[in-house]
Amino acid sequence: MNKTIKAPRLSVRVAISPLSWANEVIEEFGKDATADICLTGALAAGYEGVEMSRLFPRNPDELNTLLSGYQLSLASGWHSGFLAERSVDEELSAVHEFATLLQKTGAQVMVYGECAAMAENALDVPMSRRRRLNPEQMAAYGARLTEFARELAQRYGLAMAYHHHLMMVVETLDEVRQLMAATGDEVGLLLDTGHALTGGFSYVDLINEFSPRIKHIHLKDVRSQILNTVRSKDLSFNEAVRAGMFTIPGDGAIDFLPLFEFINSSGYQGWVVVEAEQDPSLERPDITVARACDWLSTILPARA
Repeated sequence: MNKTIKAPRLSVRVAISPLSWANEVIEEFGKDATADICLTGALAAGYEGVEMSRLFPRNPDELNTLLSGYQLSLASGWHSGFLAERSVDEELSAVHEFATLLQKTGAQVMVYGECAAMAENALDVPMSRRRRLNPEQMAAYGARLTEFARELAQRYGLAMAYHHHLMMVVETLDEVRQLMAATGDEVGLLLDTGHALTGGFSYVDLINEFSPRIKHIHLKDVRSQILNTVRSKDLSFNEAVRAGMFTIPGDGAIDFLPLFEFINSSGYQGWVVVEAEQDPSLERPDITVARACDWLSTILPARA
């Protein structure tokens, strides 16, 4: 396999989310995608890594072999957690296989997304129907998250990056603040530029208030006109994605300069992951992700 990376190495490690090829929950987005198509496109565009995907094998040896053939690393992966409802022991049992996969493939961070306490078919109901935690529930939840994150680090050497996310129990800036206050430093934060804006706040607030706890970064942009329609019509999350609310960085309304200044001034050592949940039939994903990487290479200086 004679593959070479064409783009310059950047000042931080930049990965691409396979969501550009195959959505994890919207089956028609990427129904014909394969691991080879995704990884070939990622390599050709110049990325150094990918996040975990339904396209990839769940066996560590098979995944290592697959990724090494494309000179790519596994940046991280999403774990659907249920600590808002179940015990730490139950969650540790549920995460064992996936945490082992991340550990054996060299990832250092696990993305945690809270999927408990959600309305039935939450991603397909109006976003106004999102469930929330009261202060007492948040305090107990934070204690469980802290214990879970501590065990995750001790057992698997993985840091937790908590994903603030539309339709989940931590969506708004106030909820991020409550979560950070209710958890110990073991619970890191995933900064997602798109979910911040669509959640009603600026990602810069996360940098200003919680920069030491930022362990992972998702770069996505937002088409403001579509966001306004989503809000005015109270659409569901999946309807918003299908409508094209999210896009690659540089194509929407977000100003990324403060984020790049944070990366350069803070010595941030984690991954930066380009992520765009959008319809791959509208533009070939290999073209989309190459445009994003080219745009980033004009902003982030080459790594020495």
